Amino acid sequence: MITYVIINMTEVPLVDFNQVLQTSEATLRVSCNGLQTVLKWEVSEPSFVATLSSYDGPYTHSEILTIMATAAWTDPNPME
Repeated sequence: MITYVIINMTEVPLVDFNQVLQTSEATLRVSCNGLQTVLKWEVSEPSFVATLSSYDGPYTHSEILTIMATAAWTDPNPME
């Protein structure tokens, strides 16, 4: 099962990309305002998560899909 959390972009330097399914900062999904991102992993929680000052979650795949469909994460006026 894949687990998801939302963190502040200011916390990205604390992320160990060897412990999550993203490979680098360039592969992160970022909120429309650029302030938050989503991390995902399989099995056990990465050890660095305990060092984060705050995060939202954990979320399941269906829960994160609902969040990603909101205006905070999906531009309601995408460029054509």
